[in-house]
Amino acid sequence: MEKLFALHDSYMSQVPMEFTRSLMDHINWNSRLIGIKGPKGVGKSTLMKQYVRKNFKDGDRHVLYCSADAGYFVEHSLVDTATRFVQSGGTHLLIDEIHKYDNWSRELKEIYDLFSNLHVVVSGSSLIQFNDGQADLSRRLIGYEMPGLSFREYLWFETGIKIEPVTLDQLLADSAGFCLGVIQKIRPLEHFGNYLKAGYYPFYFEEKGVYQQKVQAVVNYIIESELTAYRNLEVGNTRKVKALLQVLSQIVPYQVDIAKISRNIGIQRPTTLKYMKNLEEAKLIRRLFTNLLTTSDLQKPDKILLDNPNLIYTLSSVRPEIGTVRESYFCSQLAGAGHKVEYGGLKTGDFKIDGNQVIEVGGPDKGFSQVKDEKEGYVAADGIESAVFRKIPLWAFGFLY
Repeated sequence: MEKLFALHDSYMSQVPMEFTRSLMDHINWNSRLIGIKGPKGVGKSTLMKQYVRKNFKDGDRHVLYCSADAGYFVEHSLVDTATRFVQSGGTHLLIDEIHKYDNWSRELKEIYDLFSNLHVVVSGSSLIQFNDGQADLSRRLIGYEMPGLSFREYLWFETGIKIEPVTLDQLLADSAGFCLGVIQKIRPLEHFGNYLKAGYYPFYFEEKGVYQQKVQAVVNYIIESELTAYRNLEVGNTRKVKALLQVLSQIVPYQVDIAKISRNIGIQRPTTLKYMKNLEEAKLIRRLFTNLLTTSDLQKPDKILLDNPNLIYTLSSVRPEIGTVRESYFCSQLAGAGHKVEYGGLKTGDFKIDGNQVIEVGGPDKGFSQVKDEKEGYVAADGIESAVFRKIPLWAFGFLY
C-alpha cells in the first residue's frame, strides 16, 4: 500500500486547480460506487484528482487515488487492495483507467458488497469495455458520462473568463438577454472558429501545435486496439473502418445512403451498419434517427455526423462542409448537456430536442421556413452575435454545460 500512497502523493502534487469541468458539480460524490466514462483525453483523470485536492488535506490517508495500470496491480487484486485500505481506515478509493484491469466489474461488485462504508470512484476511457462492465454493475454503479470541453469551458480555459452555464429552457426563453450578457464580457465569434477546429479535447491546452496529431492517435487507438479487442473487428478491416470515418467526415448534411457508402469502402451493408454502431459507442460518430423509441441496433440512421467538429477537421482530406461542421457542433453541445437529440426529418427543422423543441441549424441568413409551423421552433444561426426573436446564435448553444 505504501507504494500506492507514494504514487498518490506524487499525482496530487501536480494537479492543476485553476479550472474544473462542470461535471464536478453534477456528480453525487456521496454515492457508494461512481463510474465516470468518456472518450480518451476529455479529462477524467484530472477531474478525479481535483476532487481529492478539493476535499482532502495533503497526506490524508483516508483517501487513495491510483491507476489500474500501475505495476502494483500485477501482484495485487482490487479486492485485496480495497481490503487493506479499509483495514487501515480508508474511506474513499478512486481508481483510474479501471478498464485496464481484467474482470474489474466482478471485483468491484465484491468490493461493493463487502464494504458498506467505502466510497469507490472509477473511470474508464475505453468506452466499449466500460459499457460492457457497467452492465454487470447496473444496480450498484451510478454512472456519469464526461464529454469534451463545451465552448463555454473552452473559453474559460483559453481566456480566463468564466461564464456560468445556462439551461436550454433559460436560453430559449431569454436568448437576447443571455447573449448580451456574454458579449459584454467576451466576443464569442472571435474564438468560435478555432474551437470548431481544435479545443474539444482538453489536451489542446498541453501542446496546441500537435493537437490534430493527438486526435488522430486517439482515433487510431480506438479502431486498432479497442474495436479489434472488444467488438471483433478483423485487423484486416481496420483500414476500411478508417476509410468509413473519412467518408463520413466529408458527407454533406443530408440523408444517408448506406449502400453508396458501403460500395465506396468495399464492405457489405450489414457490416457497415454494425461498424457504425461500434463507432458511435466509442464516441467517434453520432447516429441520428427520427424516433429513438422505435430504433433498432442495426437500423439505418437517418443522419450521421462525426461526434464533434474537431474530428471532422482532423479526418477530412478536403475542406469540411460548413453545414456538417455546424450540425456536428450543435449536436455535441446538446448531447453533452444531457439532451436527447433526434433528426427532425425533411419537412421540419434539422433537430428535435427532448421530443419538444425543433431547431434548424444554418448560416446567418437562415430563415424560419422550416420551423414556421412549430410551436417551439427556433433557428440556430452561425455568424451572428446577438439573438433576435427565435433566431439564436449558434455559439450560444455551447454554454449549456
